[in-house]
Amino acid sequence: MIPKVIEAKYTQGYTIHIRFSDGTEGDVDLSLELYGEIFEPLKEISAFKAFRIHPEFHTLCWPNGADFAPEFLYEKAKIPV
Repeated sequence: MIPKVIEAKYTQGYTIHIRFSDGTEGDVDLSLELYGEIFEPLKEISAFKAFRIHPEFHTLCWPNGADFAPEFLYEKAKIPV
């Protein structure tokens, strides 16, 4: 099963609270993931906050084309903070 993001809300810093279609939810801190050409612009908080849920792929994406695999987000959401 590929997890599907159904809700996402910015919390603080580089953390987003994500809820998945199976009911799993949690805070995902992406601060250590923002490296590389596509992710560097997201270090600007206003750019980071511009995420949305992709309607076809059911994961977080940004206007510059950055996205994270839903499986990656799912595993990070399951880890207690």
